[in-house]
Amino acid sequence: MMGSQGLDPPTVTAGLLDDERMLKALAARDVGAVFKLLNNRGVSTRKLAAAVDISQGRLYDYMSGNCRVEKLSLFEQFADGLRIPGHLLGLASRPWEPAPETSAPAANDLPPDTDDLQAIDAFRHADRQSGGGRLYAAVTQHLTHQIAPRLVDTASGPGVFAAAAALTEMAGWMAHDSAHDELAVKHLTRALPLARVSGDAPLAANIAASTSHLTLHTNDRPGAARWAKTGLHLAAQGPRIPALTARLHTMTARALAAAAQHSPAQRALDQAHAAIAEPVDAVHPWLSPFDAAALASESALVLKDLGRYDQALDQAEQALALREAGRARSLALTRITLADIHIRRGDLDAAVKVGHDLLATSPTLSSVRVIHQLDELRRHLEPHMAYGPVSQYLVRFDDARRARMLLMADIITAPRRTAAHEAHAR
Repeated sequence: MMGSQGLDPPTVTAGLLDDERMLKALAARDVGAVFKLLNNRGVSTRKLAAAVDISQGRLYDYMSGNCRVEKLSLFEQFADGLRIPGHLLGLASRPWEPAPETSAPAANDLPPDTDDLQAIDAFRHADRQSGGGRLYAAVTQHLTHQIAPRLVDTASGPGVFAAAAALTEMAGWMAHDSAHDELAVKHLTRALPLARVSGDAPLAANIAASTSHLTLHTNDRPGAARWAKTGLHLAAQGPRIPALTARLHTMTARALAAAAQHSPAQRALDQAHAAIAEPVDAVHPWLSPFDAAALASESALVLKDLGRYDQALDQAEQALALREAGRARSLALTRITLADIHIRRGDLDAAVKVGHDLLATSPTLSSVRVIHQLDELRRHLEPHMAYGPVSQYLVRFDDARRARMLLMADIITAPRRTAAHEAHAR
């Protein structure tokens, strides 16, 4: 069809794929703006419609803004018809795109060091149960003494850089869990170049997702969206890992929802749910799993920001039902979200009930982030202190908080940073 209409997509889009207006339209998935840019370049609407296999009437609807593309299959259809690289529309690499160079094996094609995998699995397991506060020093010491010396050993190969990147990212999360976001940023800033040197595109994409999360935590919503987009671009360069793609779309949705961009946020969230449902073609040794429970928990936050509290409630309850009992921090954070949603819905009894469940959370959980979110939950309850159950709960809350702060006194201050810690990823 395209040949009969005389349209050569690569020629038509040449130069435009670096144009700021085109990139902005593609990032927003505004196909109407894309068609207008191509039309302004001299491509007739008849040829454009034929190239993407739609009617001219529908094309005019898109260009006028009377209709927006919602289905993933249509974005793929338009990308293929116009030869627009998949990552520019948040898609996987299209079948016609050239395969990445294979002159050197990627880190995920090489068997990782068993000791490194065992170390990160052990740290990850402990972090999920007890929080990152008291594990931060152990991770940075492991990086300093077990990983850093191998980075300068030419016999090590790229796998050690992947191990360094994964553990440095983990150190960043633990610093974030201890409420030291400036230190967390430094770790994540170091982790991404290490992942790039390793040649491990999925690991680099996962670090971009973590950076998006941290950037959103500092209220930089455009920055969070940009990091999620960067992650999708990196993910498209490696094997397709549905859970990773889902996480990146989820971070996009969170950034857009925080900026009150309702329709784009919902589209990104729909993409995340579609991705998590895909069959798993590849597993990755360095990526922390992003599963249905994690997606439900993040979806609750997105929907809460969009003011859709009934749907947010369903997702938060689903997250609690799916999450295994050993994930103390995840369960605590999800319960805080659930209690907040109940407050916003005006169901104070339900909020107090969840609040009491929260106070039963293991006192050994060394997460300052959880403490801060509990404090925020208290602030949301304070306007309702005239209601007896709320007043009684807050008394119990304050007692429990004092006891928890005594147990965590050793990690409330900034983690100690030795010269060796500073140098481990340089």
